[in-house]
This record gives sequence, structure tokens and C-alpha cells, in this order.
Amino acid sequence: MMKFLSRIFSHGGVLFMRLIAPLPLPFVRGMGWLLGQVLYLLVWPRRKIVRTNLSLCFPKLPLEQRLALERQVFVRFAQAWLDRSWLWHGTRAQLATRLQITGDVNALREEPRLVLFSPHFVGLDAGGVAITKEQLRPLCSIYSSQRNEVVDDWIRQGRERFGGLRLFARMEGVREIAAAVESGEALYLLPDMDFGSHGAEFVPFFDVNAATVTSLSRFARLCKARVITLANTMTSTGYEVNFSAPWEQFPTRDARADTVRMNRELQELVTEAPDQYYWVHKRFKTRPPGEPSFY
Repeated sequence: MMKFLSRIFSHGGVLFMRLIAPLPLPFVRGMGWLLGQVLYLLVWPRRKIVRTNLSLCFPKLPLEQRLALERQVFVRFAQAWLDRSWLWHGTRAQLATRLQITGDVNALREEPRLVLFSPHFVGLDAGGVAITKEQLRPLCSIYSSQRNEVVDDWIRQGRERFGGLRLFARMEGVREIAAAVESGEALYLLPDMDFGSHGAEFVPFFDVNAATVTSLSRFARLCKARVITLANTMTSTGYEVNFSAPWEQFPTRDARADTVRMNRELQELVTEAPDQYYWVHKRFKTRPPGEPSFY
């Protein structure tokens, strides 16, 4: 689906996003609804992936409801994509009315070493904008470059718009990232995708074994850092950016047990807003030896 959108961005997409940034939010969300319907119909390979993921994670959900959820996933994805227009090009006044910061903000400000567990929900960029705009805490994060240079530049500039964010390439060493955390930058970590079996454990996610990187446990232990959950939820007025209290008894000496807990925390968040999770990704692509592919 990103390839489809990248092709659009190669021909004036960034200009389009700048032009729609001042529009009322209901209008932008309406365009997102329409784009989501188009993506649902045209990007059928991703539709099959979403359908597989939902059938694995919600097997007891009636088929009619699961198909409705499947379509809504594309709508939310498209709406969040267009929301980046005002997130990255809108005025401070717009952001002030559309980004609601809730939860334990004191922990975000005061914990000397901190890792933010921010799963792949469609609103994942809202949290970074909210934190850097309000200068709540210097951030660092791991960034995967996009093949389309126009899209790559746009994403980087959008995320770095207010400063206070350092992006590390995925191939860069752990040592540099750990040094940033030890210096006071909060690590904005999204460890809930399937990156293969290297550095991962097969742990349950909705009762299905999923290859899950153990980076949350490893970084927290290496940096002697606390972990808090950053949940970015799309609302009718924008996004709620919610910070949990620091996790108790985390990390432990058992990276696998820590990763089981991470997926359990994630599952609770997904259950609250199942249409906003990044189901377009092959979450169960890597299988234990001998198991056939779900896809």
C-alpha cells in the first residue's frame, strides 16, 4: 500500500498535502474515507493480508463484522495518512485544538532514562508531533528510509519539524542509540512488527505465535531505563496522545518473558481500537521451523 501512495507522491503529492492542511478536519477525514474505499478496492494484495490477520486474531468475530472491520482498517489508514497534512504543515493553533495530551506527562518529563513503547497504530506520528511541539522531552527514534526519495524527505522533514528529534537509521549500532537514551533523550520505539527471526522470540499475540523483536526489553535493560506506553488514538477531533505510568517490574532478566508482557500490553490497546492498528503489515510472516505460511 505504501508503494501505491508513493507513486501518487511522485507527482505533486507533497504540494497536495500542503494545500489541504488548512482545511477543516471533517473535510480532511471525509477525503480520507473516500481514499480508504478506493484503497480497499484497488490494493487487493493488502486486503488479503488484512483479512488473514483479522481472521487469525479475531476468529470468533462474526464474518460480517470482520469484513466491516477490514474495510474500516483501510479508511483509518487513509485518514491518518491525510492527517499528516496538518500534523506536518498545519499551524500551531490547529495542532493545539487537535492534539490532546493525557496521562502521566510527569513521568515523560522527569524519568532520567526512558523508552516509549509506541506500537504501530495509524496515529503513530501524532505523538511525536505533540511531544516535540510542546518540548516535553528530547526524542530519538529508529527510522527506515523510504525507497521514494520524495516521500522519504517529506516524512523526515515532517517528523523533525519542531526539532527535538534525532533519527537513527535501522542499520546503525545499538551503542549510539543507548548513548542518546543515557543522555536524556527518550527512545520512541515501535518494536511490534515482524522483522524476521533474528533477535526475535516467538511469543503469543492474540494466541498466535508471532516473531517479535526483544528490543524493548534489551534497550530498557541496557540503558537502565523505565518504559511507558505511548498510545496515539484517532478521535473525531484529532488525536489523543496518552502516556501510561512507568511499567512496574520491567525489564526483568528474561527477555522472552518481557516480550510476552509487551505483546499482552499491545493486545489490550488493540482491543480498544481494533480498526486503528496496522493490520496491513504481515504480522505473522515469519513462522517457526516447519510451519507453513499464513499468507
